[in-house]
Amino acid sequence: MIYQLMLARKEKNEAKKSFFDLEMKVNDLQLETLEAKLNPHLFKNILNSIQSHAYQTYFALDKLANVLDYILYESKKKYVTAKEEIDFALNLIEINKIKISPLFELKIKTKINSEEKLYEQPLLAPLISIDLIENAFKHADLQSSDAFISVLFEFKDNVFSMTVSNKVSDKKVLKKERSGIGNTTLEHRLRIIYKNNFKLEKFIENNIYTAHLKINLLEYKTEMLASR
Repeated sequence: MIYQLMLARKEKNEAKKSFFDLEMKVNDLQLETLEAKLNPHLFKNILNSIQSHAYQTYFALDKLANVLDYILYESKKKYVTAKEEIDFALNLIEINKIKISPLFELKIKTKINSEEKLYEQPLLAPLISIDLIENAFKHADLQSSDAFISVLFEFKDNVFSMTVSNKVSDKKVLKKERSGIGNTTLEHRLRIIYKNNFKLEKFIENNIYTAHLKINLLEYKTEMLASR
């Protein structure tokens, strides 16, 4: 009976391991599918921005080169550092700036403790910041005198967070076929990768849309190590 009990436990553990391995393979396949959709979509948006403002082409192409390097090389990795993702996001914002007037209020802030041990450890999913940034430039009110876009990046207590706010435009954005890929993939990617170690909030208050993303990298790393 003892032998049979030990054998049953062994088979149960092996079954759990097989299920976990299968789950990981499925998740990896889902992520590959999502990222395959995401990268061309991003590239198309960037090219449209540059094309519509040819007078800033040289500056935009310089930033585009940095963004493309990130997409072609870093985004193929499973994880990047918080520093790399924030640098990429800042370049992406610079490209999007050519859509707006020089007088438009665009507030970009960073509150980063670069001394924290996880700041330069590869634990952050690449391109995780795209959706929130692109939505702000797409849906912001660019005409009103009190219009604005605000982006804040933070890294404190080994937690990566970004907050994006913008005055909502009264004009309805024309929905194009196959648009909105970023909206449907961001939460999906976050759930697959970080499970309960992230928080994504989106809300409108006083005609201001705010999106806040928070990823606890320390808790996530702890869970990763515990599952091995």
